[in-house]
Amino acid sequence: MEIVIIGDGKVGYRLAKQLSVEDYDVVMIDSNEKKLRYAVDRLDIACVTGDGAEAAVQKEAGVEHSDLVIACTSSDELNMLSCLIARRLGAKHTIARVRNPVYFGQIGLLKEDLHLSMAVNPELIVADEINRLLLFPDASKVETFVKGRVELIEFPICAESRLIGHSLADLYDRFQIKVLVCAVETADQVLIPDGDYILREGDRLHIAASHREIELFFKQFGKHREKIRKVIICGGGRVAYYLGKQLGAVGMQVKIIEKDEERCEQLCEILPKATIIQGDATDHDLLIEEGVAEADAFVALTGMDEENIITSLFAKKQGVGKIVAKVNEDRRVRLVEGFGIDSIVSPKLATADAIMSYVRARRNSQGSANVETMYQLVDEQVEALEFIIRSETKYTGVPLRDLSLKSNNLIACIARKHQIIIPGGDDCLQVGDSVIVITMEKSIDDIEDILM
Repeated sequence: MEIVIIGDGKVGYRLAKQLSVEDYDVVMIDSNEKKLRYAVDRLDIACVTGDGAEAAVQKEAGVEHSDLVIACTSSDELNMLSCLIARRLGAKHTIARVRNPVYFGQIGLLKEDLHLSMAVNPELIVADEINRLLLFPDASKVETFVKGRVELIEFPICAESRLIGHSLADLYDRFQIKVLVCAVETADQVLIPDGDYILREGDRLHIAASHREIELFFKQFGKHREKIRKVIICGGGRVAYYLGKQLGAVGMQVKIIEKDEERCEQLCEILPKATIIQGDATDHDLLIEEGVAEADAFVALTGMDEENIITSLFAKKQGVGKIVAKVNEDRRVRLVEGFGIDSIVSPKLATADAIMSYVRARRNSQGSANVETMYQLVDEQVEALEFIIRSETKYTGVPLRDLSLKSNNLIACIARKHQIIIPGGDDCLQVGDSVIVITMEKSIDDIEDILM
């Protein structure tokens, strides 16, 4: 596939890096020649300097012959205009990053008029992710598949956990829980475990199951935390707006602390259920005054990674049970996880995953199974992929015990009509199934790719 990326920002660079690793033909357009030179020196891509909304620049990048154009500059208007021009020049598909809530609220009309294949809203994606984390406070990460019917959660095993010392086979047989441990991250390795694996303190488990079964798992093995009711959000940007709206709708008490007076006035109008405080979230006295010690959850969403980390650590010290911090820089994420912050979210990573799901789906659209959803796990060492089986093939109708899977691959879950199946050896894949595959390989495009 030939792909043109307009905008060499954080999202554009990450996409170019991931796509080039998977052997796509990538051309990047940006007006900043210095940034493009940095990308060319490190990635196997071509670059064109210029305005991505200019037809001549797009032609130089070969847009008229491209399979996909991704516009992810910092300007919504530029992204949408670039995609419109790209389609007029002959691009087969276009994706625009659209962040403004006003635009995104009418994206159905805009997609039709602009002939967009997809619109991505990073802030809304991250708000959805945080919302799920607050519904499952024991989890450090929650991803969803099959339109929210299946969840993949990251769960750290703490010192007093009842899970310690049990093998996975013993866990399934003794407690009769209908979940599957898909991947385990230990202090020194990442693996897709078999039934003999013994759970240890400090392991981070990635568990797949239906929403109900995840709830039952946490009742048995979680910390028995009370439901989250009081949430303090630091930073009043777009993520805070989407999140405040979602949390207010389910009855949570939301307090947003924001520096800018004008933005505070806007938030008061559009979030009538939330309490808006004008002030500096890095002021510890202000946080204490606003009741940080009584909050059930603290969410740091300012535009500065450093501020989010510092305020989160302070909230942790004050005894807040659930901490979520927005951290954009990759090199800081691993560092922060060791500080005791429960969950890290990244609009850049969430956006890249959403777009990569679409790219994979387009690449294998003629195959027997299409990629519907994709997530990167464990610092990109593991992928979780949702396939929809479109037609009969050599692996449909065959008991799973008779299918030989390559090492480091796992069929984690099957969604069939209204049924969620944690598969055993007697189960078969059928046409119409949504199948969740966990793999440590890259560029898996079809279920056949994991079979020997």
